[in-house]
Amino acid sequence: MDNRSIGVFDSGIGGLTVVKELTKILPNEKIVYFGDTARVPYGTRSEETIKRFSKECIEFLNQKDIKALIIACNTVSAVALEMLKELFDMYILGVIIPGSKMASYVTKNKKIGVIGTNATVLSGAYEKCIKSENSENIVYSKACPLFVPIVEEGLSNTEIALETTKYYLNELINQDVDTIVMGCTHYPILENTIKAVVGKDISLVNPAKETANEMKKYLEFNNLLNEESENIKNNIFYITDDENKFKKNLLDFIKIDSPNIKKIYLKLFFHILNSSRGTDISEKPFI
Repeated sequence: MDNRSIGVFDSGIGGLTVVKELTKILPNEKIVYFGDTARVPYGTRSEETIKRFSKECIEFLNQKDIKALIIACNTVSAVALEMLKELFDMYILGVIIPGSKMASYVTKNKKIGVIGTNATVLSGAYEKCIKSENSENIVYSKACPLFVPIVEEGLSNTEIALETTKYYLNELINQDVDTIVMGCTHYPILENTIKAVVGKDISLVNPAKETANEMKKYLEFNNLLNEESENIKNNIFYITDDENKFKKNLLDFIKIDSPNIKKIYLKLFFHILNSSRGTDISEKPFI
């Protein structure tokens, strides 16, 4: 038994899809969420910047005495996961491997589409993982960079979202894929719109669900489950930008009474942290 929290990190609000699945599958677990909402989206940034931003955010979560961490951002999972595992002494789980396993299991014709950010698609991480599950799988990837701002601005169920989805996904539909991986944790918030475009014959894979299941397996195997109840009340959501905007998106997606949302300033955090370490803070990159 371990009453410490599970950490969940995302570039914005997309990681709430993972939080939602965790609260279903592991209702007794406390969650500490970090959404870097001031610097979203990550998917259009360079690999160097993605690694720097993610390292800063995990440094913050590492101070919260978490027992395990989910990198709920596909972009970070694709670009920076191995670096983060080397830097931090904790169990860190990305979203790409769980999603790839499910896609390979679900497909019937072995034609799998992957939608994600520019960085995720360019990394080739999903294609590599999906083909490692079955070498006969054929992967068609499509970057959908406008999906993240559409979700962040609360436009998921609008005509703008519908037309953008048609524009992006017609190419995959024409490739006769029977499965599409929503390779960004923002995208399940668009699931109804995506379903309306691709139809009932194409299965949608939500890596958030599979990642939550993988975390449950890890906690069970290592005897780290929290046996206390009603812990959804103790969840904390740290963000780096507008609290009101985040709260609206959170309550639209997850039913939580009086969510505990805290805006933090990474510059101030590193100032305090590095001062306590005797480090020259001028060497630290800040927002």
